Amino acid sequence: MKRYQGVIFDLDGTLLDTLDDLTDSINFILQQYGLPSCSKIQTASYLGYGSQVYLEKASGGKLNPEQFAECLDTYKTYYAAHMNQKTKPFSEILPLLESLQQAGIYTAVVSNKFDAAVKGLCQQYFGNRIDFAIGEGHGLRPKPNGDMLQAVAKKWGIALQDCIYIGDTEVDLQTAKNANMPCIAVSWGFRTKNQLLDFGANCIVDTPEELKNILLGKDRL
Repeated sequence: MKRYQGVIFDLDGTLLDTLDDLTDSINFILQQYGLPSCSKIQTASYLGYGSQVYLEKASGGKLNPEQFAECLDTYKTYYAAHMNQKTKPFSEILPLLESLQQAGIYTAVVSNKFDAAVKGLCQQYFGNRIDFAIGEGHGLRPKPNGDMLQAVAKKWGIALQDCIYIGDTEVDLQTAKNANMPCIAVSWGFRTKNQLLDFGANCIVDTPEELKNILLGKDRL
């Protein structure tokens, strides 16, 4: 059976280690409103559903609607200006992307992070190693809806069964299911391996090298 023609990645916790910058940015905003800071462990557990849900969980519902809207805008502005302070690709991610590119496999990023940040981070850290990146917006429903994955496959002109999604949370597992697309979960992100198993992951990899061997292998999942 031929290998997949397109590989779609989640961003935070899958390709990029963004946890420090995300934690620092949300804590800066919370402090402006006199709210308690979040630990990195808390932050990791809040991530996956986009900026609005992240702020809702981090603020503990202690902001009124007007404050929340203002806070969300401020957070996005602050994060956009500080999103590359400590962020870095996970080890061996760049060689993985280069290997896929050399094999003629399309690559994309689909994230619930706001679109400007997704595109900015992908351009800075991956350059032309990623063919296409899309974040929150564009009239598409966010993950775990399958809209964005299906839109990428349509853009490429590739059947859904010829694409595969790679992510690190239950959101990604459900997104792939909703898009009728196979999924590989990575254990180095925002959820533990045991959590991913509990969420129903049927394929979990522990290293980018292991992921590369599957994606470039002769047999599909």
